[in-house]
Amino acid sequence: MTISEKQFNKVFSFFLVAIACTLIFRKPCTWLIFAFAIFNMFYFKKIKLSRKALILAITIASPFLLELLLFWNNDSFAQGIKSLEKTVSLVLFPLIILGNYKRISFQKLLQFYVNSTTLLMIVFVLRFVFVFPEHITKYWHGIHLWEMGYVFANSIGIHAPALNMHLVFVSISALYLLLQSCQTKKKIGLVFLSFLIFVISFFVVLLVNTRMALFNVLVGYLLVLFSFFAAQFDLKKVLLYTAVIGGVVCGVLFLFIQKNPYMKEKYSTVTFAYMDKVGKLDEIDHPEIKVFNSLVTRVSIWQSVWELSLQHLPFGVGASDGKPELVNYYKQTNQYFLAKYAFPTHNQFLDSLLKFGVLGPLVVLLFIGTIGYLGIDLKNALIFAFFFLFFTSNLTDDFLLRFDGITFSGFWFSIFGSFWLQQKSNVHTTSEVQ
Repeated sequence: MTISEKQFNKVFSFFLVAIACTLIFRKPCTWLIFAFAIFNMFYFKKIKLSRKALILAITIASPFLLELLLFWNNDSFAQGIKSLEKTVSLVLFPLIILGNYKRISFQKLLQFYVNSTTLLMIVFVLRFVFVFPEHITKYWHGIHLWEMGYVFANSIGIHAPALNMHLVFVSISALYLLLQSCQTKKKIGLVFLSFLIFVISFFVVLLVNTRMALFNVLVGYLLVLFSFFAAQFDLKKVLLYTAVIGGVVCGVLFLFIQKNPYMKEKYSTVTFAYMDKVGKLDEIDHPEIKVFNSLVTRVSIWQSVWELSLQHLPFGVGASDGKPELVNYYKQTNQYFLAKYAFPTHNQFLDSLLKFGVLGPLVVLLFIGTIGYLGIDLKNALIFAFFFLFFTSNLTDDFLLRFDGITFSGFWFSIFGSFWLQQKSNVHTTSEVQ
């Protein structure tokens, strides 16, 4: 099957945009990744991996390679295969994307991603207003404010923290593109449109309203602002302008909190309640009501994971056996509340320690840390903000176990890698998305 270079670039670029815009939708994204892989199999000769690209591809694929290396440690062959399948995209993305890195326009792909995802969120918010009017009414009257973000995320078909992780990157990217549009002195209409997209993206992050997301979006904004002003002004002006704009964003957030009294409770008494009951949650009256989402529950889980991990060094319990072993440990240590709800680890580093032993957290650190290296080496605040977002998100959750975390990180890591290779090679892109 023959195809012109121009047509190949168009199809290749279409797949990148489509996958980027559907990362939050498991089934459509899965089929697109499958079709993307099949398409590139027909034209595998176009994949050219340099030495640098190959090293980067192995780094991106490292979680998959670790599971493969320790596959013998699974008690169930079928469950081991099922676990391994989740990370296959970490092999496909770098192989295809880094092998075609000259075809990718980072800036334009990012623009399509931000605009399309924001438009999709507008559609889903409007749909939510009409399909779930009772929740809007309750929210408007200050009733059950905690449930709005989770119900909205569920209406899309994704867990709220995972959705907000995606939306935070969209919002930080929107600010990044807004500042660039100001710098390149685009027409006032385009600048206003970029500003509007940024405002809407921030609003949706506030709507979903998860704790780590609000922290990460503020840090991401500050990183992008500081980097932008540092390239143009002296340190005093950089600090002044960053503080002023950061203060405006914090002011908006403060007003939002004032209108949402549950947030005051959520970020103070709810989050830090019962910290003297670590490992003893069953002593709390109705813990599912009082501490289901509190820090004390997370710390109790982490304590159990750590203790269980130490018993299974150096190779862990196996990729497919982590959660069953952990639930059994809850029961053995009389932590029936944790066992009843079968709480997962909620920390990617500890989860990897439990499943793979000493190599687990080292591989996770290599995977996530390399994203940070790319951001620093390129002096690109957006890439470093992505690193910070994914690193901190995995301190309180385990996103390298979930489709939405694996594809999100694997795809953008590969895109960042292609941008890094372009800068190191000083090449011009040939993508149609330009």
